[in-house]
Amino acid sequence: MTFAIRAATKNDAALLPDIERSAGAAFLSIPDLAWIASDDVQSEAQHLELIEKGSAWVAVNARDEPVGFLNGERIGGAFHILEVAVSSELQGRGLGRLLIEEAAAWASAAGLSALTLTTFRDVPWNAPFYERLGFRTLEPAELPDELRKTLETEALNGLQGRCAMTRQLSARPSPGK
Repeated sequence: MTFAIRAATKNDAALLPDIERSAGAAFLSIPDLAWIASDDVQSEAQHLELIEKGSAWVAVNARDEPVGFLNGERIGGAFHILEVAVSSELQGRGLGRLLIEEAAAWASAAGLSALTLTTFRDVPWNAPFYERLGFRTLEPAELPDELRKTLETEALNGLQGRCAMTRQLSARPSPGK
């Protein structure tokens, strides 16, 4: 099966919450985190907002149907990844990695210095996955205020065992600059 990565469009927004729900099913294999499989996901409206900002990408199949997505927002000099999700039946095929690399290329071209995210420290498809893609866990003393606040909010919402990670980027000027 052939896949491609492209910028998300308004027409994709309604499909993305179902992809996130499908991806969340993986948490059913971890009893203490199984509740995440039925937890809230980003709404269509949230997806539309990020798509309009130009900070959302989709992995699509040969029929140009979204099967995964990544979105985020600029925070300071970094691009903060809010969500990476791939439909459960297509996980393990490198689509998450391709989405991360697309975001990294975009952020570099935009002159941003890093990618950041928060994730579960000990879930195999979370922090260990991101480490293989060049991310490193930030120590508490290194946390920018925004990431510290994000982790505090996540903890208040029942997300324990989380960490913040970063991947440094080589800034590349945008074409035509």
